[in-house]
Amino acid sequence: MRAPAAVLVLSALLAGCASGGPKGQGDPLNDALRARGLDPEKVIKPFAVDAEMVAWARRHLPPASSDRERLQALLSALTNSHGLAIEYQSDYSATAVEVFRDRRANCLSFTHLLVGLARALDMDAYFLAVSDLQRFSKEGDLVIVSGHMTAGFGQANDRLILEFTVGESPDYHVLAEISDLAAIAKFYSNRGANALRGGRLGEAEDWLRQAVVIDPETPEGWINYGVVLRRSGRLEEAEKAYRRALEVDAAALSAYQNLAALLRLRGKDEEAAELLALVDRRGNRNPFSYLSLGDLSLRFGRLEEAGRFYRKALRLGAKEAELMAAMGMFELRAGRPTQARRWLKRARGVDPTNSRVEALERSLLSQPPPRSSGGRLG
Repeated sequence: MRAPAAVLVLSALLAGCASGGPKGQGDPLNDALRARGLDPEKVIKPFAVDAEMVAWARRHLPPASSDRERLQALLSALTNSHGLAIEYQSDYSATAVEVFRDRRANCLSFTHLLVGLARALDMDAYFLAVSDLQRFSKEGDLVIVSGHMTAGFGQANDRLILEFTVGESPDYHVLAEISDLAAIAKFYSNRGANALRGGRLGEAEDWLRQAVVIDPETPEGWINYGVVLRRSGRLEEAEKAYRRALEVDAAALSAYQNLAALLRLRGKDEEAAELLALVDRRGNRNPFSYLSLGDLSLRFGRLEEAGRFYRKALRLGAKEAELMAAMGMFELRAGRPTQARRWLKRARGVDPTNSRVEALERSLLSQPPPRSSGGRLG
């Protein structure tokens, strides 16, 4: 059986810059790291820059110009032959300091350098994840899905994108601002993925365990962590990591595939087949993807996991009767018929003819009535 695939945040494209509010590297970031039980001094902040780098950047900025003009000048200085002439290298997951020194970077590393220098020059740059640009490659038994990162400056409706590309300019439309914590976690995930590709399992596990602690909401961190655990023979832990990735993002295709491969390895062929079937029906941030995952979890007896999926589905599509009915069925299975009846009442108010609403109603009718001291059911 082929081993599960790793997801690496690598790209053959480097793209631009844009920004809204302040995104400084001060105490809020360190406080967030401490809240995760981490010592901020021991966490690598890949966008940190030093005085020499800032002085170099200042020399390349035009005087008395707008922030947008300064950012364009900074990008040009980083990439053209009269400046640093940074070259693209897909597997070079580095800090801003290392990129400045070695003059090579992948898209994430380049973005760390650009954001770090922009902020040091009082321009409020931020990180952007591009979700509609992916590339696929294979190395041995690892299928590598390469994503893309860039930076932002300005409000979303007036965002400046500064392109630095290998080949044609990227054509992407789905951008999402991510936190500094997420950007740090992606750096750790990349480092771990590179170690995994090199066969250094112990090193990879260290990087990836840290990645999911820094930002538990980064799905590729959980997927890559699952791959390392799978390679180490810790199948139960790997399964939990893949399931956690799906809780974070029901559109994480590699999590489906890795989990299905692992389930087959563990003799759970029926669930594996159904999980793979969901891949074809899933939607991008679609609440019904989480609904389907919750149904599957409920069917195989993972009650708490089903509840988490259903709650996330409700957050994404709160006014859907089917989602309310699913939550009601979950409460009924959990032995809480009173809460189930409340969900049924809400679901009826939206769409009493929905088949799932009707199924919940039938299930509740088969239950013994709740004890009462003389009142009646509402």
